[in-house]
Amino acid sequence: MKLLSRKSITAATAVAVLGGLSIAAVPSQAASPAHTGAAAHSSTAVPDLTPRQLAELPLTDRHLTRHERHNLAIVLRDYYVAEGKHIDVKTFVDSFAEDGVFNDMVPGVAYRGEALGNVLPYMAGLFPDVHRELKRITVNGDVISIELSIQGTFEGPLQSPAGTVKPNGAKVDVPTADFWYLKDGKVEQFNCFVGYSTMYKQMGIDFDWASAVKNH
Repeated sequence: MKLLSRKSITAATAVAVLGGLSIAAVPSQAASPAHTGAAAHSSTAVPDLTPRQLAELPLTDRHLTRHERHNLAIVLRDYYVAEGKHIDVKTFVDSFAEDGVFNDMVPGVAYRGEALGNVLPYMAGLFPDVHRELKRITVNGDVISIELSIQGTFEGPLQSPAGTVKPNGAKVDVPTADFWYLKDGKVEQFNCFVGYSTMYKQMGIDFDWASAVKNH
């Protein structure tokens, strides 16, 4: 289905439109162990993951040290507080180191400081039911690598360089890879790779390649 006609997004601007979408998706199966008790609201107090909770996660290696379990709990909590139904911007931002950065790698967008939280309410408006389906989690010391799928319903308007794209209720299921780098219980760097081309296609947005060729 073609949505844009005269306002088609060109190849030059297409990827940048959805920059920052990835973090506000939540792994529903991981939300509970990462958010057990009031302590989960604190940026420093994160409850340890129990053996039962670990067993429910798609870990490539279940023999995690206490340090690795703590790092994983921080990452899972960050996903949880980024969910549209219960956004907690402060907890998310506070989980990062003072110079921590979230890199949305495909469009080349970086978020630091207070900007780390700007994307959360934006995503809730675009995909109110967004969540993550975790496929594979690898924990190696201070590095956590996650293969996942972003899923949700396109129910909010998308502002693009060509104008406003109206929501159409389309379902998205987008391949994504996240890489978290932590130190001393803080996120120093979060690199996210989202399959934006797949996401656009599923949202019914066509790239205006002819216009892109003409402009170059």
